[in-house]
Amino acid sequence: MTTALRATVGALGLMLASTSAFATECIAPADAGGGWDFTCRQIGKLLYDLKLVDQPVQVTNMAGAGGGVAYTYVVTDRNEDADLIVAASSATTTRLAQNAYAGMTADQVRFVGAIGGDPGVIVVAKDSPFQNLNDLINAIKADPGSVTFAGGSAAGGFDHLKPLMVLKEAGFTDFAKVKYIGMDGGAEAITQTIGGFTQAMTGDMSEISGFIKSGDVRALAVLTAEPVPGFEDIPTAKSQGINVEVVNWRGLYVPKGISDDAFNAWAEKLKAVADSAEWKQVMAENGLAPFTKVGGDFQGWIDGVVADTNQLSKDIGVIQ
Repeated sequence: MTTALRATVGALGLMLASTSAFATECIAPADAGGGWDFTCRQIGKLLYDLKLVDQPVQVTNMAGAGGGVAYTYVVTDRNEDADLIVAASSATTTRLAQNAYAGMTADQVRFVGAIGGDPGVIVVAKDSPFQNLNDLINAIKADPGSVTFAGGSAAGGFDHLKPLMVLKEAGFTDFAKVKYIGMDGGAEAITQTIGGFTQAMTGDMSEISGFIKSGDVRALAVLTAEPVPGFEDIPTAKSQGINVEVVNWRGLYVPKGISDDAFNAWAEKLKAVADSAEWKQVMAENGLAPFTKVGGDFQGWIDGVVADTNQLSKDIGVIQ
């Protein structure tokens, strides 16, 4: 860990130790607004509304290093705090896989579960010659330079990895030849494809659902196990023979040093939130798809995701 990062974490630890007044605290590893803050506030609210915790959940925003400041703080300062939960997502595992947290690893915390996901989707302009996912894959296999993807993350980020996971499953591995342009968010990326500057866009359903509904783009595939409610006409990659699920999941991790009983209690509470009508309404209102993986098996799934992302990141030269 760098000296600056240690100083930041230490200062935050002193500040939070003096201000924490609630039984349960949820750390959102970013500023207010955005996915991690949403996760803490929505899950925290339902934990209290459903009487799964005795007091309102305190949400603490702890931005820095793409989630690295919060991760380091939990590992070094709160390792045995059974009243602490932390928002996590696919961005967390991607950064752990790419060693973006200064040497921190996925086994230094315990991942409780995911209870919803923003489905990955691959779209093309409405007049694109590609009619389905395999048309796009075959074009890339024939001439990798003929297709450029736009996405809302930087090169090597989650949006970049989505089409590469699809291509890998289809037997294509010359990833360095696949063109990708990282834009500042999904809206900017989609305009590149609508305008014909790129041949395809890779993103999350929530950020481009309006463009799909308006007919400006056609979705070739949604990267979920089942069709997404409200978008049942979009075929899954699996239904087209490409066995890939890529979902920007939303969930929680807790400190590694808590007891198995405490971990299992959090898993039960998170499952209760996932099963509630209130959470289903939250998902419907925010474009999330069902994606529930909770408890001990989730850590194994996380380990597999981190390993696969690490290898793919090496294959495309993001890390050595």
